Amino acid sequence: TMRGFVDSNFSGRDWNLATAMVMNGEAAFQIMGDWAKGEFLAAGKEPGKDFLCASTPGEGFLYNVDSFAMFDVAGDDKTAGQLLLAELILGKNFQKVFNLNKGSIPARTDVALDEFDSCAHTSAKDMADSNAGGSLLPSYAHGMALRGAQSGAITDVVTSHFNSDMSSDDAVQMLLQAVQNSM
Repeated sequence: TMRGFVDSNFSGRDWNLATAMVMNGEAAFQIMGDWAKGEFLAAGKEPGKDFLCASTPGEGFLYNVDSFAMFDVAGDDKTAGQLLLAELILGKNFQKVFNLNKGSIPARTDVALDEFDSCAHTSAKDMADSNAGGSLLPSYAHGMALRGAQSGAITDVVTSHFNSDMSSDDAVQMLLQAVQNSM
C-alpha cells in the first residue's frame, strides 16, 4: 500500500515542505498540483532533467482555477478599471506570462505553448484529452467539486483508511455511508 511509502511525520505537512523534500532527495515523489512545479522552477530546477511531471492516477485530469474577485464599487471610472483589469487578466499575454511564472497552464486553450516546458505540454494534453473524453473534473480537494460537508466526509474516510488496517471493502462501505449522511 502507499502507506508504507510515507515517513512518520507526513500528517499535516505543508505541501511546499514536501516539495522541498523531493528537491533535496528526502522524498521520492509527491502527488501535488502543478503549483509545486513553480517551487522547482524557483529553485533553478529544470523539468525533464531535475524532476518529472505525470498525471496521477493514469492520464486523467482534475482542474483548479485561480480566481480574481472584485468588489461592487461606486463610480464609472472604478467600474471601468475593474473591466480593464479583467480584460487584461483574460488576455493571451497575461495568461502566458502568469502561467510561465506560476508553473501551470493557461486557462485559455488558444494560448500558444511554445515557450512552456514538457510538464506544461503533458498537462495541457491530459486536460484536452479529458475534456474530449468527457472526464474533465474540478478538484475535489480545493472545494470546486463538492460541498464542504461532502468533501469532509470523504476526507475523513480516506484518512482513516490510509492510517489504519481497515480493509478496502470496509472503507467502501464507510465511504458510501459518509456520502449519504453528508447530503
